[in-house]
Amino acid sequence: MSATTFNEFMRQGINLEQFKKMGAPAVILIILAMMILPLPATALDLLFSFNIAISLMVVVASLYTTRPLDFSSFPTVLLVTTLLRLSLNVASTRVVLIHGHEGTDAAGKVIEAFSHFLVGGNFAVGIVVFTILMVINFVVITKGAGRIAEVSARFTLDAMPGKQMAIDADLNAGLINEAEAKRRRVETAQEAEFYGSMDGASKFVRGDAIAGILILLVNVVGGLAVGMMQHGLPFAEAARKYVMLAIGDGLVAQIPALVISVAAGLVVARVGQGQDIGTQVASQLFKSPQVLGISAAIMALMGMIPGMPNFAFLTFAGALGYGAWKISNKLANPEPEVLDAAVSAATKEPGEATWADLKPVDSIALEIGYRLIPLVDNSSDGDLLRRVRAIRRKFTQDVGFLPPTIHIRDNLDLGANHYRILINGVAVAESEAQPKYFLAIDPGNVTMKLPGVAGVDPAFGLPAYWIDAKYKEQAKLSGYTVVDAPTVVATHISHVLLTQAAKLFGRSELQELLEHFSKAHPKLVEELTPKMLSLSTVQRVFQNLLDEGVHLRDMRSIIDTLLDWASRTQSAADLTAAVRITLSASIVQQLSAGQDELAVMVLDPNLERILAQSNQNASADQWVIEPGLADSLTTRCAQEASRMEAQGQTAVLLVPDRMRFPLARMLRRASPMLTVLAHSEIPEARKISVCTVIGGQG
Repeated sequence: MSATTFNEFMRQGINLEQFKKMGAPAVILIILAMMILPLPATALDLLFSFNIAISLMVVVASLYTTRPLDFSSFPTVLLVTTLLRLSLNVASTRVVLIHGHEGTDAAGKVIEAFSHFLVGGNFAVGIVVFTILMVINFVVITKGAGRIAEVSARFTLDAMPGKQMAIDADLNAGLINEAEAKRRRVETAQEAEFYGSMDGASKFVRGDAIAGILILLVNVVGGLAVGMMQHGLPFAEAARKYVMLAIGDGLVAQIPALVISVAAGLVVARVGQGQDIGTQVASQLFKSPQVLGISAAIMALMGMIPGMPNFAFLTFAGALGYGAWKISNKLANPEPEVLDAAVSAATKEPGEATWADLKPVDSIALEIGYRLIPLVDNSSDGDLLRRVRAIRRKFTQDVGFLPPTIHIRDNLDLGANHYRILINGVAVAESEAQPKYFLAIDPGNVTMKLPGVAGVDPAFGLPAYWIDAKYKEQAKLSGYTVVDAPTVVATHISHVLLTQAAKLFGRSELQELLEHFSKAHPKLVEELTPKMLSLSTVQRVFQNLLDEGVHLRDMRSIIDTLLDWASRTQSAADLTAAVRITLSASIVQQLSAGQDELAVMVLDPNLERILAQSNQNASADQWVIEPGLADSLTTRCAQEASRMEAQGQTAVLLVPDRMRFPLARMLRRASPMLTVLAHSEIPEARKISVCTVIGGQG
């Protein structure tokens, strides 16, 4: 193809696209012009033929659609074809009244053919046939299609929240990507819009049927008046010419209208997807030999009744019986190809495993029972999804890194009101929530009992009651902290995120954090890793900090400290200790909660000496403590930490620098609320008060 030919082809393509864009406005303008401008009989023949062709195309297209959205432009087509028929009625009425006295072909051959061929030239028969067609169209088909569209629109709108929730659940579970979720949302919205449009468009068809009756009456009365008064025709002659033309005009317009109405009914009455109407009906109606056999027996009995059309009934009985025998024989003796395929499918060994069979494990997920589904349904005022997004944002702002997306999915194996939180596929927390009730939490100083179901605050283990909404104000006045079910679940998720932050901080999170920090300080990150420290060492330091509740917001101080100490040691424990000293002011400030003096527990000097001597040559991450001593120390620290928490104080244990890391690691499981500080982590300006001395046997 030469360059000139290609350029000409492109110009034609562009002109074709422009023609498509101009086609719809041009059609509407032509239809409106038909109501005003007089048309010759030849033009009416072409336009009436075009109207019939369009109606046939529409009904065939509706038969071959596999789902309603495949013909989503149908409401618009319905409106345009209705407007076309009305315009043709106006144009033909003008021609009939002006030239009707000239003969039955005055308005064109199409109207003459419908008035003579279909009704035999008898205007009485024509009126009856026209009336029957109008009743079928108006009372039966149009009314039924409109009702189906109305109910479908209502049910589709009611089902939209559930469909949207299912899409969000699949997206959160990782079953679909964002693009597929967007496509499904658009398809759901289009389906609701389609049925709503069909509900409205069906009113056009009903109005067209009423207009057809009125136009016929106007044509009959007007034609008789014009023929008798203006052209001096006798009544019989005027009736023969004008009434027959009016009937032909009505029939040539209403038969396509009836076909369009049938198409509308076929589109909105579609159930199921994946097959056109013909295939679907044939596969369901003729799949059972019992259906055909019983029908054949009834037809045979009716054919034996004297006076009945025996030949017709017995012929259909024989055809149905033969069909039943063929289908039954086919089911009993399947064809070799079908049998071989079935055997092959049954005996076929599983295919080779592929990487597609490997499903990733969610870093963090929330599984809920079926009664908790409304908590994530926006149509039921469930705002848990919004709260989860807010939790991730708050966590990022406070802790200093972006946690993985929290995937929410339903789990029928859970209790109806139960939920559980999973980290890397392992359940780390679970509890229950009552969607229609409030949780009244006892902060520790309430004695009044409430009428409700006793429970526990899942985040902090405080005693609580699930109460009805009518007791909400009473509980608040009694000193309870009252929260709704979404808040209970959201608070529990937030608590798990904070306590499990180290497990959520993987290599990808570290790389994203360093990449984000490098936008402002590229040289620091470039100097740190991999030149000074490996990524694994940096990750371990950050995980140590997160394990003990130290936030990563002050990244500049953390990176500076790691750069200073990287030449001295590669130990993650020693590097963590150095970073903690750098961040000591913010750590102590977080623990003191605005108070000038920090209350602490300390170890008995004899106990400190025993611990130091037993691990004299051990590094910070290799300490070994005698089991009996470790058990006694753990129990006493847990008791004192609980006592301090009950008094509203933060539980802090102050120990020598060398002991901080091993003791913190040992005491973390027994007493998660206990914070272990080193002497060097207390700022010089901070005042401390010793409230308890922990002895080895204490």
